[in-house]
Amino acid sequence: MHKTTEDDELLAIDGGRPAFVRESIHWPPEDEGVADVLRGMANEGAWATYSGSYTARLIEALSDMHGIEHVRLTCSGTAAVEQALRGVGVGAGDEVILAAYDFSGNFRCVERIGARPVLVDISPSTSAADPALFDDALSPHVRAVVVSHLHSGLAPMPEVCDWALRHGVAVVEDACQAPGANVHGRPAGSWGDVGVLSFGGSKLLSAGRGGAILTGNQQFIQRMKVYAEGGNDAFPLSELQAAVLVPQLERLPERNERRRAAVQRIAKATKRWGELEFVGDLSALPCPSYFKVAWRYQPLDPGLTREQFVLAAQAEGLPIDVGFRGLTRRSDRRCRRVGPMQHATEFAEWLVVMHHPLLLADDEQIDLAVKALAKVVRLLKA
Repeated sequence: MHKTTEDDELLAIDGGRPAFVRESIHWPPEDEGVADVLRGMANEGAWATYSGSYTARLIEALSDMHGIEHVRLTCSGTAAVEQALRGVGVGAGDEVILAAYDFSGNFRCVERIGARPVLVDISPSTSAADPALFDDALSPHVRAVVVSHLHSGLAPMPEVCDWALRHGVAVVEDACQAPGANVHGRPAGSWGDVGVLSFGGSKLLSAGRGGAILTGNQQFIQRMKVYAEGGNDAFPLSELQAAVLVPQLERLPERNERRRAAVQRIAKATKRWGELEFVGDLSALPCPSYFKVAWRYQPLDPGLTREQFVLAAQAEGLPIDVGFRGLTRRSDRRCRRVGPMQHATEFAEWLVVMHHPLLLADDEQIDLAVKALAKVVRLLKA
């Protein structure tokens, strides 16, 4: 892969100078509120406590933000999904519908309970499970559907919830990638019977690890407690983790606005490139929160693989990677598959994603990143 232009400009992967300085993008960003909290906890020794005032503040803030009565903190978004499924009553022998393009941990959560995943295709405009296919997936054993907000898209929650209500199926809304997003006038995570958030190290709200479960149903919470508490909470979020999340939650609306403005700038600059097709609806730009920005990579030269593109972009300093591997290759022994799942297969094979820390940079840095991306597109096909 030794491509040059007439003036011998080289891709960094071929020995040229990187077009973007990745070290200029920091995650987590400097946050004086977090620093103040950590200094205070060190002085007071509060960092060693199981729970306290910050845990209570985080629960109250999440409840107010989502308009949801019950908030249960936990050790990860994945643990939250499993507890949510148990909370809505999924058990061994049941079935759970989920998208064939999704985080693999959701599939495994269903399996850990002893239930069977039922895979349906996604809508390419939302990156989420297509509710038009739910009727084909329905069986007497279907107890729940897991719907995730992924990358540049948001799941069509009104359609999902309407279908689920008509068929007596519970909805677990995975908003791990979408804290602060607005879905048809309501916060992501507030539509389902249970909503799930993640506070993992790379997430928009980060405590290194952690998650939260949101529900208005006390019975669901009680089932989760029965599963998770055996003398103490087996899947806790600590007071220290809650403390660093509280100031981040206060700044989330401002940071999400910056991310949306950056995505608009990037998407407009790249929309005429034949090789990259933006995933998502830019007319809905006030809604997503953009953990990752996604494009379908569509090379004009079929010999240029997605992996070559990603390696070249990374060498230029760009926070670009492939999307999820998807679930379409899972065996029939492990799941029930509905239809050909064409879009999920295409996403697994061709999606590339840009990680969110870049989106908090200033316009100059954003434009430099776009130039670096343009360099990769231009020289790979030169």
